[in-house]
Amino acid sequence: MVGRMFLIETGEDKDRRDLLRRRLLDTNTAASPVLRALRGTPDERELPLHVWAMDEAGDMAGGLAGHTWTTWLHVTYLWVDERYRGTGLGSRLLAEAEATAGGRGCRAARLETWDFQAPDFYRKQGYEVACVIPDYPPGATEYTLTKRWD
Repeated sequence: MVGRMFLIETGEDKDRRDLLRRRLLDTNTAASPVLRALRGTPDERELPLHVWAMDEAGDMAGGLAGHTWTTWLHVTYLWVDERYRGTGLGSRLLAEAEATAGGRGCRAARLETWDFQAPDFYRKQGYEVACVIPDYPPGATEYTLTKRWD
């Protein structure tokens, strides 16, 4: 066996990160008939999806940031100012994102939340728990929830 030497480095490097992402995508695409079928189609690209709610003074009352990819909406952030919680604003933001995603051909959504945030809120919106990770971060539990509307 021939010994190999590798230089291992840590640290932020945007160019290497982008190269790594491209190589991983290329490798996964080559290995997956599903990803190969997406190549060159509109579904291949992630498209940002943002929904904003402004109050009467023009300040942000709430917002949702995420993206669509293939037939899925991924909600990254959903936030409502404390003054407007319980008013239905969070439900409206989520419904608007789902409707916009549906217009893009999405038939499902996914998101992550912690036990101290809003798992019950999402369940009331029709989301189901798909994964539970206890002690992530230590002392909290993370939930992955999904919803299908197809």
